[in-house]
Amino acid sequence: MTAQVIPFEQRRAPRKRAAASPLVTDTISARPLGHLCNLSASGVLLIAPERPRSEAVFQVRLPLADARQGPAAIEIGLQEQWHQAANAGQVWVGYRIIAIAPEDALTLVRWLQRA
Repeated sequence: MTAQVIPFEQRRAPRKRAAASPLVTDTISARPLGHLCNLSASGVLLIAPERPRSEAVFQVRLPLADARQGPAAIEIGLQEQWHQAANAGQVWVGYRIIAIAPEDALTLVRWLQRA
C-alpha cells in the first residue's frame, strides 16, 4: 500500500499565475524589484535578481495584462515575508500587500476573477 500525499495549502487567498511574468518596479527608486509569478488579493510572489532585506517595505507598480481588458497597472505597498534561493542566482520572494488604493483594489479583484 502506497501512502497518499495530500498537498497542504497555507495561503490565505487563492493565487492567480501571471501569464507573461511582467516586471514589477519600485516606484520610489525606479529600480526593478523582480518578475511577477503569481498574485492574490493579499500577496505577491516574485522571482528577483537579489535578496531583499527581511521585512523590507516597497511601493511598487505592478502591470496586469489581460487579453480581454488590455493592459492595466496598479500601485501597491508590499512587505517582504520570506525569501528563498532559486536557480541561477535568483531569489523567490513572498510579499504581503499592506497598502492599496480602493480603485487599484477593484482592478486587482477584477483581474483575479478573470482566471
